[in-house]
Amino acid sequence: MEMQQVRYFLAVARTLNFTRAAEECNVAQPTLTRAIRQLEEEFGGDLFRRERPHAKLTDLGQRMVPLIQQCYDSALGARSLASSIKSGEVATLRVALSETVDLAILIPYVDELRKHHKHLELKLLRGTADDAAECLKEGEAELAIASSLRDTWERLDKWPLYTESFELIANDRHRLVGHEVVAFEDLRDEPLLVRTYCEHAAPLADLCRSHNLGIDHAHELNSHSDLIVLLERGFGIAFAPRSESLSRNFMRARVDGLDLRRTIFLYAVAGRQRTPVTAMIIKMLRGANWSQFSN
Repeated sequence: MEMQQVRYFLAVARTLNFTRAAEECNVAQPTLTRAIRQLEEEFGGDLFRRERPHAKLTDLGQRMVPLIQQCYDSALGARSLASSIKSGEVATLRVALSETVDLAILIPYVDELRKHHKHLELKLLRGTADDAAECLKEGEAELAIASSLRDTWERLDKWPLYTESFELIANDRHRLVGHEVVAFEDLRDEPLLVRTYCEHAAPLADLCRSHNLGIDHAHELNSHSDLIVLLERGFGIAFAPRSESLSRNFMRARVDGLDLRRTIFLYAVAGRQRTPVTAMIIKMLRGANWSQFSN
């Protein structure tokens, strides 16, 4: 079934007149009639009863109208979308983010892209840093933002964005509110909230053990939203990267001796063709000022 056959069939079904349908389609009537007959042969039955000067839909023809109309509309939609993508009017940005990377760091650059692309479609994928790398390998994402990967892949382009330290976070009713710096000794009796989704959970746990903190009896959670809820309800304290997004209802403090840092990287697949919108955001992210997080 070809598109011109579909168009001719719909024209005849609408006008119920082969002559008028041929005029609407700007084609000779024998050409239109021949296309309809080929379609009938393909379907194995008559679509119209010829009762000059009019035509009437057969039962098969009536049943085919909504199905063929849907095919025609879908084809037109696909053609329009392809044209919009080619012209840059519609663009898709697929990004894989580690669970520990706050979406807020990406938003200013996505906003800038939206000024250049009227219909920007943002598709976000979440997981561990290694999950983000896997999304790149499988072509599910064009970019990934995550910390260091356990497994390296020689085809990955990798650009450091910023390096940050970890801080103490607690709710604004905590006894240490107002302290810019605290010592591990101040935290000995504090219940801990462990971010198991963090790639640095293991070295953080080792550091806590070395300072006799109760890490082995800590609350464990695997999402940022759960962390916020438990912090608000006073279930304990947590150690999180400086870029962790928090409301004003939380305190932050540097912990003397907490010498753990992480670097956030931008990843892409080397040699893979990049869309204009992907190339643009790579350039923006690599050229951005990340000093608010770096320390």
